[in-house]
Amino acid sequence: MKKTLIALCTLAVGGMSLSACGGSEAADDGSITMGFAQVGAESGWRTANTTSIQDSAEEAGIDLKFSDAQQKQENQIKSIRSYIQQKVDVIAFSPVVETGWDAVLQEAKRAKIPVVLTDRAVDTEDTSLYVTFIGSDFVEEGEKAGQWLVDNADASDVDKDGAVNVVELQGTTGSAPAIDRKKGFEDKIAADSTIKITESQTGDFTRDGGKQVMEAFLQSNPKIDVVYAHNDDMGLGAIEAIKAAGKKPGTDIKIITVDAVKDGMTALAAGEINFIVECSPLLGPQLMDVAEKVVAGEEVPDRIVTEETTFTPEQAAEALPDRKY
Repeated sequence: MKKTLIALCTLAVGGMSLSACGGSEAADDGSITMGFAQVGAESGWRTANTTSIQDSAEEAGIDLKFSDAQQKQENQIKSIRSYIQQKVDVIAFSPVVETGWDAVLQEAKRAKIPVVLTDRAVDTEDTSLYVTFIGSDFVEEGEKAGQWLVDNADASDVDKDGAVNVVELQGTTGSAPAIDRKKGFEDKIAADSTIKITESQTGDFTRDGGKQVMEAFLQSNPKIDVVYAHNDDMGLGAIEAIKAAGKKPGTDIKIITVDAVKDGMTALAAGEINFIVECSPLLGPQLMDVAEKVVAGEEVPDRIVTEETTFTPEQAAEALPDRKY
């Protein structure tokens, strides 16, 4: 994935339509006001995402009205309604969960304020409620994680019953990355009948959540071979729990995570995580570019997919010195 603060995206191809923009107009002086409703600050990834959006808005000269939903959908809905009342030019948000947005997005549509989804999608039959979705392919991220396990599970991971026992630390229940990363992972490990998910529970994308869930897993499961965490922070929490249990993370228990934030990459380079699928938080420049086009009445793709890569411990050690998040 690109690591500079320039456009990071490649346009998804194959059946992609172009969506006309909404009817919002910028202020007479040409300035743009954006209302952005962030999920929260639950992880290092999210913090880097917020910084990218705020810095990019300032650089682009866009007046940013920012809110932190603290991972509560009702808070995001209140913020979006506030932005509608303030008659901002464009609304952007990263939805806490996939469902339950139609009513407030209908309100934005009636007010002729275009909506841009970032990082996470919504589940709605009416795709006219938003202009575009900028973000990663979470299913593909899960597939990459699962394929690595299929390719790298070895005899030392197989217990006496002939199984590779995996515990899964899920993201926020109902969120797009949690749903899709689980699906992609399960699709790939289905190719190897020895790999089995024995426990799966949400850690809410937080380090403390990952630690607490992993502690419970270790108490109830005598044989854990692999941890699949939907983000680095939960994986880092799992490392703490594994160490406290007298086991060696990365050796006694393999760990696979998603994100590739600096703390996760540091643990990967140290051998405490075995494999990370990247998901870049640096969406700010893309978002500001789309906002400018939308307000100007230009057409934009209805789906913009970011490029992603993966990291082994050796690759993490090489990338860390230049890591921006």
